[in-house]
Amino acid sequence: MVSTMQTSIMNVETKYFHLKHDLLLESGEKLSPVTLAYETYGTLNDEKSNAILVLHALTGDAHAAGYHHDEDSTGWWDLMIGPGKAFDTDKFFVICSNVIGGCKGSTGPSSVNPKTGQPYGLDFPIVSIKDMVNAQSHLIKGLGINKLVCVAGGSMGGMQVLQWVASYPEMLKSAIPIATAAKHSPQQIAFDEVGRQAIMADPNWSDGHYYLKSPPTRGLAVARMIGHITYMSDISMAEKFGRNVKPEKRKQKFSPDYEVEGYLQYRGDNFVKRFDANSYLYITKALDNFDLGNGGSLEKVFKQAPNVRFLVIAFKSDWLYPAYQSKEIVRACKQAHLDVSYYEINSTYGHDAFLLEAAEQEHFIGNFLKRFYDE
Repeated sequence: MVSTMQTSIMNVETKYFHLKHDLLLESGEKLSPVTLAYETYGTLNDEKSNAILVLHALTGDAHAAGYHHDEDSTGWWDLMIGPGKAFDTDKFFVICSNVIGGCKGSTGPSSVNPKTGQPYGLDFPIVSIKDMVNAQSHLIKGLGINKLVCVAGGSMGGMQVLQWVASYPEMLKSAIPIATAAKHSPQQIAFDEVGRQAIMADPNWSDGHYYLKSPPTRGLAVARMIGHITYMSDISMAEKFGRNVKPEKRKQKFSPDYEVEGYLQYRGDNFVKRFDANSYLYITKALDNFDLGNGGSLEKVFKQAPNVRFLVIAFKSDWLYPAYQSKEIVRACKQAHLDVSYYEINSTYGHDAFLLEAAEQEHFIGNFLKRFYDE
């Protein structure tokens, strides 16, 4: 097994791809202009046959690996992308783009509406997981790539993987959906709705038109706190915090007494510095609206992709996207007679395990991708 302690990529640069025409959305509306922020790692070979597309989760962005020249922190999946890692940049050309509707360089509700010269706010159209994937397909074709070795991602990234299989099977050799689902359960929708209500209840939200005023930071921080609880597990919280009481004297009656309370407030306060509240609304709604089978059979969807090989990964302690949802994907792949492998990793990290558990994922993914490199 390859060591996870390999060197990170230095001096990574974010690039920008501009669609040359309108993007027709699933809602029937058109979005223009459209920009996608993206990053690449490794070298595209002369045949342009070694490309992998990595897809980010709800609050992720295009910066998946390595260091920007002016920052001390690495990308969100640096444990997995780089020389000698699971997505080995000595062999593969790895691409990651920020989704439309986002706020880290791609067109979203904080972008300027060309009709008004002001940020879109709620005038931005509703976007779907399928719309995100359609925009990505223009980027891939714009890079001169006709076929991807693999599309891979966890959580919402896994949903995009599944949508790629449904929309562009002819462009794929393989797919790696991790800790994800083919559609949200009522409980998953419920958590998202509580987060959205927290944002919209903030008096600074101003019906989404807050960009020239104070943003709804408290509402967005609470939404992040709710979300972060679902990303961890009962075991990981107990191991990290227990019932430890903060040592400093509380300032008010309901100041946080316990370390877990202070941690959640810290996560929420830091999140508002890097993410847009309206993007949170739009992207969580895209998650909730996603239904790969459109109310029907997943088997029919996968039968349209007979040549795509699957590696599905889940985590035992993940209660946000529990393993049964990954098993439903595997079952549908088998019913469609696809080549599918499934691994359920025994981690205590909960849903965050796909970002933190490098060793076992690296083993499974590295061996899976080796088949295509050898070919």
